[in-house]
Amino acid sequence: MLFRTIWKLNSGNNVGLLRLPRRYISVSGRAVIDMATKAGELRVFIVAGEVSGDTIGSRLMASLKNLCPVPIRFSGVGGSMMSRQGLKSLFPMEDIAVMGIWELLPHLNKIRLKLKETIEAAFLFQPHVVVTVDSKGFSFRLLKQLKANYSQQGLDGPVHFHYVAPSFWAWKGGEARLKGLAEFVDQVFCILPNEEEVCKSNGMAATFVGHPILEDLLELNLVKDTSPHEWKVERDCEDFRSKNAIPTGATVISLLPGSRLQEVRQMLSIFANTLELLKVLVPELMAVIHVAPNQHVEKYITGIVHKWPVPALLLPGGLPHLKYDAFSASRVALCASGTVALELQLARLPCVVAYRAHFLTQWIIRYKAKISHISLPNILLDSAIIPEALFQACTPTKLASMLISCVQLQSHDSMQGIDAQ
Repeated sequence: MLFRTIWKLNSGNNVGLLRLPRRYISVSGRAVIDMATKAGELRVFIVAGEVSGDTIGSRLMASLKNLCPVPIRFSGVGGSMMSRQGLKSLFPMEDIAVMGIWELLPHLNKIRLKLKETIEAAFLFQPHVVVTVDSKGFSFRLLKQLKANYSQQGLDGPVHFHYVAPSFWAWKGGEARLKGLAEFVDQVFCILPNEEEVCKSNGMAATFVGHPILEDLLELNLVKDTSPHEWKVERDCEDFRSKNAIPTGATVISLLPGSRLQEVRQMLSIFANTLELLKVLVPELMAVIHVAPNQHVEKYITGIVHKWPVPALLLPGGLPHLKYDAFSASRVALCASGTVALELQLARLPCVVAYRAHFLTQWIIRYKAKISHISLPNILLDSAIIPEALFQACTPTKLASMLISCVQLQSHDSMQGIDAQ
């Protein structure tokens, strides 16, 4: 049911990125390919501000290179995956990867400077197309100021695409805020089926292009002629355990603390204390920590892992086959909220989703949000199919109890033992 929802097989639009460049390369009557042909190249300024956006951006870049009839030149901001497709990032993507509301305040000055640098670079590059991927705070300010700069100089600006619609459905008054986006966004690429219609009804040109998580299926050659609810990523569990010298009797837990440094610092501390409780109850407990391809995150986790309460294997991010190998070898997962909850469902690995934030950010979320869940599988199905520990409920004791309950690793007596600690 979940993957039928995000793939929408009967829509005819479930083409992901592969058909996207030719089908939607023209917006508002401006033929981008015609301009590129005249110039002898297609200049694409592309910006991603976090790891998930880096993945989406890299796949879009690869598809454009395969399908575009003229040479392509890229400029902008991205991470390691986009760099593999030929992007030389203006600055490290991590400089603008900040999550939260209150948490953003200490970084405002640096982000303003990076925004100014990005706008100047985009203007000098003279792109035919500007693509921003998610990170709506930075992306929309960039597109809005670019539009204003071109208008002030009486110039026709590039076409503005934004990939991943803002989560208007999650917030009170969210749909009403879509109306203003059409002033500086020419086209939105939606990853959920219901978003296209809502965007269009609020004056936004929009297209549903499929959820990027299902690109993993294509990359791993796992798309079968079966119903979406039967899709499952199965990898070689024994091979992964053997290559990483995981003892035969070890119970492996996958830990996914997020991709931004400030959330990793917060969540990994809670995860470590959770495992401190679990190791008493679960024999030979071992952690596989999935490390996002973020240089600050990599450095931080490498520096603290020697203090962990259980043996820990660090797994580099950005490699779907390795990630799903680890999932196959794991008994359960503990993850920060994000796209990974969908990946874990695709692997059919039981998991618990955790989320903490500054208390003022939490207050704003409670006041402004109109949804009762935070993980996308629960939101899409409007049902708590994945246990969530949110805000003040996100404690080591609560998480340990939920993990035990999730996969029934121990008896009811063991759960009572945790609660008593």
